[in-house]
Amino acid sequence: MEEEAREEPGLDRSSPRDFHFYHADLYDPEDRLQIFPEQNVRVRRAVVQAEMSHEPRGAGDDKVQRDLQEEVDELVHLYGLEDDHELGDEFVDENLPTMGVSGYPAHMMDRRDPAREQRDWRLTGELAEAEDLGLGGWGLAGQCQDLREAYRYTHGRASEEYECYVIPEEEDEEEAVDVFCVTCKTPIRAFQKVFEEHKEHEVLPLNKALESAKDEIHKNMYKLEKQILEMENFANHLEEVFITVEENFGKQEQNFESHYNEILETLAQKYEEKIQALGEKKKEKLEALYGQLISCGENLDTCKELMETIEEMCHEEKVDFIKDAVLMADRLGKFLKTKTDVEISAQPDFEDQTLDFSDVEQLMGSINAVPAPSAPVINPQAPNSATGSSVRVCWSLYSDDTVESYRLSYRPVRDSSPGKDHAEFTVTVKETYCSVMKLVPNTQYEFWVTAHNRAGPSPPSERAVYMTAPSPPIIKTKEIRSCEEAALICWESGNLNPVDSYTVELTRAEGPEAPGVTESVVGIPTCESLVQLQPGQSYLIYVRALNVGGPSTRSQPATVHTAGSYFHLNKDTCHPWLTISEDGFTIIRSERKTPAREPPPSDARFTRCVAVMGNLIPVRGRHYWEVEVDGRLDYTVGVAFEDVPKQEDLGANRLSWCMRHKFASPRHKYEFLHNGTTPDIRITVPPKKIGILLDYENSKLSFFNVDISQHLYTFKCQLHQFVHPCFSLEKPGCLKIHNGISRPKHVTV
Repeated sequence: MEEEAREEPGLDRSSPRDFHFYHADLYDPEDRLQIFPEQNVRVRRAVVQAEMSHEPRGAGDDKVQRDLQEEVDELVHLYGLEDDHELGDEFVDENLPTMGVSGYPAHMMDRRDPAREQRDWRLTGELAEAEDLGLGGWGLAGQCQDLREAYRYTHGRASEEYECYVIPEEEDEEEAVDVFCVTCKTPIRAFQKVFEEHKEHEVLPLNKALESAKDEIHKNMYKLEKQILEMENFANHLEEVFITVEENFGKQEQNFESHYNEILETLAQKYEEKIQALGEKKKEKLEALYGQLISCGENLDTCKELMETIEEMCHEEKVDFIKDAVLMADRLGKFLKTKTDVEISAQPDFEDQTLDFSDVEQLMGSINAVPAPSAPVINPQAPNSATGSSVRVCWSLYSDDTVESYRLSYRPVRDSSPGKDHAEFTVTVKETYCSVMKLVPNTQYEFWVTAHNRAGPSPPSERAVYMTAPSPPIIKTKEIRSCEEAALICWESGNLNPVDSYTVELTRAEGPEAPGVTESVVGIPTCESLVQLQPGQSYLIYVRALNVGGPSTRSQPATVHTAGSYFHLNKDTCHPWLTISEDGFTIIRSERKTPAREPPPSDARFTRCVAVMGNLIPVRGRHYWEVEVDGRLDYTVGVAFEDVPKQEDLGANRLSWCMRHKFASPRHKYEFLHNGTTPDIRITVPPKKIGILLDYENSKLSFFNVDISQHLYTFKCQLHQFVHPCFSLEKPGCLKIHNGISRPKHVTV
């Protein structure tokens, strides 16, 4: 792919654009560029014939010279050299010294450099050809030089004084490509959008185009993975059907052969006819299945090849990657549009081939009976062989017994004790596999199988325990916490029995179409996960549960926005006098009469200070939220460690940093409390909405008046642990919290 993308046919990057060189070792003389008209060639031949016949030149010589001079003048006019006096002087200089055999003046033969010698190798061949025609020393030296210079010029070479007149285009290495033309689907430089053919085209920044290309590749990779898994399962199924059909017909052939070998010669003709018909039927089905198996294998190889090519592309540079990605996207699109045949062309069932033995009933009575088959061998559970309500069971028969059907029995395993009395279920099939439906998710079942023919059943196989896939987990949407860089997802298992692990799948919520999985976090042992995300994006979060039977289906999606820090209030810390609204973002203290006694002390719940804490995501970085307040309320807002003493006021210890407001009409008193102390700061404009910025990186906690974009105060904090937002109401009223929002421009760090 890389070579295909970089090597463009017909383009030589080492030579000037639109300028072709014709090499003599690649082209025959008749294919070379001819600068002299055919008429001039005839003149040269006439001169040679005149010299060979010793005819006097006289007027004929003058005529030839004039023709040659006209040809040179025509070439000068053709290439626009009328104003080039220096080059013109060289053309008409008749005082040049005598030319050597190689086309150089005699006094310059000793100073020819290898580069010029290589440059004039074709010219030397032309002069040698002229000498063969008897023109090597004919005419004036200046005219011969003129012809040589004209020949050089038309072949991309100039005279010694002008041999650099062809200036190759220098590739612009200083300015790299920095935008992507959506119309042309190619990377370009920014000035090309302004001045060149891409002026009216739609362009994107290269990073955004790269990100879009990666998303498209990820989507196609997810589709490829899904198709590969489907094709692998279908190939396994097809192979099992193929083997079953072959075994069944083989058993049938052996059965007929053993019978007909014991029948008298009168049955030989029936034997031959029956075997031939059976063979044709077998050949027809096996050929159909084999052809379908080959086609399936080819499609599977193509999928894997595309997957490997995509993985190689991911290690390329940005420009090469995006070039290859455009081609790969088209190729993937075409391939994924091709319909894959996943329907079995020939079923493994077979018609019972019976014979009319009425005329030889006595002979048939003497035929030995077919023995009952031996016990089948049930296979262990294969990976990803189960869903939440079904499981695929496979077994084998290693003996040469004739089998007409199999009977699969199963029952659930309760309390990890197989063999107890539970309801049993039975399924009869003709293949060596069976997909059992209507099962309970994340539950173990024991299976055993018996083989049957006309002589009776076989002994039961050993018992094997299979397990169904789990039920999909249930995401706790009201407990999701997020910031600009991550999200903490919590969920319930949804299964009575434990599962092996969980997988979190992330998709970009960019449009109405469901995009492919962009990232998966696997092997999660517990029911929560901290997932790294990109800022300013919207994600759909899914969770799967996994056990030995395979993965569950996706959970219901949860939406996460990484525009800002998003958290809920922790009801376990809420003072009994406070009420949290249903949406979880409004704190209310009622007008009801305050109880005479305070609540009993608690390590988790505030008892003295009428407060509640928020549950901020444990990620170091920058977190911003806003609190809508009433200027007539007495309130406190800020942050505190989780183990802040719940029997003390906020800001009265080293574990909390707060802004407190007290209203005594008409005065507003503001304090910025930490360890019981506050600086002397006066605020002239009472804020109606307070912005709070927690900056772990710089160990700062800042407060802002949002309405007038005013900075109020900044604490320098020693944040050795994670802190959480805290809110307090000392009088009846309410506080409304706004989170999950981007930082305003006036909020700086």
